[in-house]
Amino acid sequence: QVQLVESGGGLAQAGGSLRLSCSASVSVRSLNAMAWYRQTPGKPRELVARMSANGVTNYAASVRGRFSLFRDNARNTLLLQMNSLTPEDTGLYYCNHLDIVGVAIGSWGQGSQVTVSS
Repeated sequence: QVQLVESGGGLAQAGGSLRLSCSASVSVRSLNAMAWYRQTPGKPRELVARMSANGVTNYAASVRGRFSLFRDNARNTLLLQMNSLTPEDTGLYYCNHLDIVGVAIGSWGQGSQVTVSS
């Protein structure tokens, strides 16, 4: 079973930047796709950004132009660079890998907290 561990995040001021890291126990190139999700209290977990095996990326409208995905194949890591943060970006961020139809199929980890102050 693929193990994914999130790290990074923390506290930032509005307009600042943070980076999240998702380390996989297998080659990230062997996975169909990987994605970052975030969850805020009272709301369902939402897809923030995803990257397919061939490197194609998709972003939620709320983060497009501010967040960027990078894949470090040598370290089996998916990075989420978050710029121009707003308080609405506050949440618990999770990574997962996806099946061919885009459903998250890995176990959900503990996530990484991102808090943006105004």
